[in-house]
Amino acid sequence: RRDGEGAGAMAAPPLLQACGLGAALRSRAALRPLGLLVPPSRGVAGPGPGSGSGSGEAALEENPFYEKYRHKIRELRRSSPDVFESRMEKRNEAKKQPVGYSSQGEFIRCMEEKARPIFFAEGLGTKTSKGGFTKDKTLDSILNVEMVKEKSAEEIKQIWNQYFSAKDTVYAVIPAEKFDLIWKRAQKCPSFLYALPRKEGYEFFVGQWSGTELHFTSLINIQTQGETAPSQLVLYHYPELQKEKGIVLMTAEMDSKFLVVHEAQCLANQVQLFYATDRSETYELVETFNHRSSEFKYMSVIAELEQSGLGRELRPSQVSDKS
Repeated sequence: RRDGEGAGAMAAPPLLQACGLGAALRSRAALRPLGLLVPPSRGVAGPGPGSGSGSGEAALEENPFYEKYRHKIRELRRSSPDVFESRMEKRNEAKKQPVGYSSQGEFIRCMEEKARPIFFAEGLGTKTSKGGFTKDKTLDSILNVEMVKEKSAEEIKQIWNQYFSAKDTVYAVIPAEKFDLIWKRAQKCPSFLYALPRKEGYEFFVGQWSGTELHFTSLINIQTQGETAPSQLVLYHYPELQKEKGIVLMTAEMDSKFLVVHEAQCLANQVQLFYATDRSETYELVETFNHRSSEFKYMSVIAELEQSGLGRELRPSQVSDKS
């Protein structure tokens, strides 16, 4: 699953000297239930001259959905009388509308919009850099954090997964303890080399942490473009709910010209494979890449990847090609 356009000139943060490479990578929406369908009210006429908001609300009681929103309507009239009057004035225009039009239905729809639980901020967080990746992609620009604070960790996980499952992107809900381990190791070892299975062999990608963002670009990009090499995948990690809910939310943007969703997912899975492992030999590869680059062996990454089984689904075409 992916969410993002081309990577363009979006570069990531400086990368340490590794395997003879120079500096590289320079640093860098609503889950809403369906709206209520309000049937046209029968026999409804606009209020007569001198009708006030009280009589207007009385007329609203004829709407079959009035009871559901009665407390919301009264609360609006109490807290925002100007808004209430404005909406009532719109309702009063019903007599000017074609037969079958219900201003009361329109009013109720307005109230339903106000009452509806909107967890995600559609249209926010869309300020992009030249490459099509979102600048300053904060959790607040995606999720109504205050609203979900009332939810349990499991409920938030379901909301997050349901929302992003309908989008073409990589996403995850990471347990706090696992992210703690990943984050602690990322501070000591901010870069690593990942292997992505291709039809013929493997393509290598360098992953570089910049704060809680993890930027990926292909090794050949770094070798040919150096520090101007553009990011092709960015994983965004959000620890805002880590202490209170015990989870860290993650989503991503990618350059669809170079990666498809299952390939980006394979790279994201490898982050946990190498940074969250309990196997010392596996994490030692990360330490070697960062601190003893002359000892690092590319084939060790491939061996670890094949042993884990990650990326196996990226090779089905090899079988069909040989048949």
